[in-house]
Amino acid sequence: MRYLLSGTIPPFTRVLLVESGSRAVLDKLVPALYEKLGAEMEIDLLTCYAAEPAGFRGRVYRVNDYPNSTARGQLFRDLQAREYSLAGILCTGEPIMTKWKWATAARIPAKLFLINENADFMFVDWTNRASLRHLALVRSGLTGGSALTAFGRMVSFPFSLLYLLLFAASVHGRRFLRSLSSNTQKVEIP
Repeated sequence: MRYLLSGTIPPFTRVLLVESGSRAVLDKLVPALYEKLGAEMEIDLLTCYAAEPAGFRGRVYRVNDYPNSTARGQLFRDLQAREYSLAGILCTGEPIMTKWKWATAARIPAKLFLINENADFMFVDWTNRASLRHLALVRSGLTGGSALTAFGRMVSFPFSLLYLLLFAASVHGRRFLRSLSSNTQKVEIP
């Protein structure tokens, strides 16, 4: 990830998109990017789907083609060698390619932008920290009416865990004491 502390946006010359969400989002985004930023822009795609999005003209990397850690390492080396200026990751709230998208964000030296379910995007940098914080809270369920429930679960978790540990200790302690008492009763007197 580059340009995290500055609002500098590099030119949209070579872009990597990580399709970790619904195909409909990229079907809207890709033609809009080509229209607004020009056809000379190179867009590559990291996806788990077999087909390509509508209007897509770049390279496609399918995660299913990289089954082991050696192959995945080679994929990341190939992606780093392409020298992307920007990397876009779908953050639509769907659990698709979650590990792949965050590994890509960490290993590809490019300015990162997040794409939501409406095909809108924002750059990950210091100037957007309030929007990023709000997005993180919404995606984790800590806004609105669900915030109180989540807070209650976080507060009650240590007490629930303590109760379960004490209960397990008492059950196993009684079992141990019974096994000791049964061993002493089996002694025969001649």
